[in-house]
Amino acid sequence: NDEVSFEVRRGDCLGLIGHNGAGKSTLLKMLNGLVKPDGGHIETRGKICALIELGAGFNPLLTGHENIYINGTVLGLTKQEIDDKLDSIVEFSEMSEFLHMPVQSYSSGMKVRLGFSVAVHLEPDILLLDEILAVGDAAFRAKCFNSITEISRNAAVIFVSHFMSSIGQVCNGVLVLKRGQQQYLGNDVTKGIDCYNELFVANERII
Repeated sequence: NDEVSFEVRRGDCLGLIGHNGAGKSTLLKMLNGLVKPDGGHIETRGKICALIELGAGFNPLLTGHENIYINGTVLGLTKQEIDDKLDSIVEFSEMSEFLHMPVQSYSSGMKVRLGFSVAVHLEPDILLLDEILAVGDAAFRAKCFNSITEISRNAAVIFVSHFMSSIGQVCNGVLVLKRGQQQYLGNDVTKGIDCYNELFVANERII
């Protein structure tokens, strides 16, 4: 949509918020090259890592250990780099006892643990996260948020969530969408969240 225009630099974590159907996931897929925009242009620089769909890129018939190598390779790591990072990836995921089980036996929370653990070891230039931290236990989510903060020091992060507490915790800017239209863009995270809440109240009145 030519009404949406923004820039995210290294050191930024942009919260992308809006209600269902606002266009958040579509925008992330455009940024990741999965969907082409109808108009305008998108410019990205560096290595992009996207955690857009739960367990995307995992082969359900293979083990968690095998999927770390496949996922890492697809995302641009060499086998040697994965070898070097493997212990750290497994430690972060807290899933060593399940690593040799097929991924199809994993819960959604386990898939998130594994996918996120690989992602945080990629050292991406751009990290796209879509609502994936909505599952899993509170302690692991807290660890993920700490990692997002660390990554955003050297990367541009775009983070989609319906949990405003999460947006307030990790983001230093907010883009609010409504049906593909930009409603707010700025560094005042509280103001962005207020805009989101106002849209919700207005929508409730319509219904």
